[in-house]
Amino acid sequence: MFFHFHPYKQFLNDKTKKILVGTLPPPRFCNKQFKESDVDFCYGSKDNLLWQVLNKIHNLNLPFDKSIESTNLRKEFLIKNQIGVCDIVQSCKREKIDASDIGMSEVVLRDILGFIKKYKNIQTIIFTGGLCKNSPEYFFRQVLKKENIALKLICENIPKKHKFTYDNREIQTISLTSPSNAANRSIGANEYYKKMKKENPNYTTFDFRVEQYEKVFK
Repeated sequence: MFFHFHPYKQFLNDKTKKILVGTLPPPRFCNKQFKESDVDFCYGSKDNLLWQVLNKIHNLNLPFDKSIESTNLRKEFLIKNQIGVCDIVQSCKREKIDASDIGMSEVVLRDILGFIKKYKNIQTIIFTGGLCKNSPEYFFRQVLKKENIALKLICENIPKKHKFTYDNREIQTISLTSPSNAANRSIGANEYYKKMKKENPNYTTFDFRVEQYEKVFK
């Protein structure tokens, strides 16, 4: 069994209002065996489109390499926009060494509720993926259930939104389409995507994400 741990600490501060919640980076990030165009930071995999989408939305002109500058520019963007990162998985074990969420076992979770309680300005949790087995939202729902905290649907359109009450304040959750290329198949089956593709053959799954993420990050 391969022991897969999260190589980065949570990125939060007292001004953080929104937190990005995923699972954890690909196994190669544990031992710094990066691929070309990987970035040494959260969501830095070349196969993860999050920073590419944010780069497009905000015209950030980000470099995509393993330099300290690449990491620092991303941190500066997050701080400026009061966005934090607190992936929900601290560690897991895998029979197959890959990045799939479904392949995780013996999962150890981070204390997301504890961080929400500590950082009083957090208002929104942004899940980097929808609800499916071993997704960040899946694990978070388990945490809420254990604490008898109700999660209420407030918008069923993509991206779906829910809310819950904790620490005497209301927290909203937003479930994005995953920035992983593995989600392209599900995007291709989406009725809105098919409609846009029919109207414009050049419309891509990347464009679909940009439109959706813009609603959340712009």
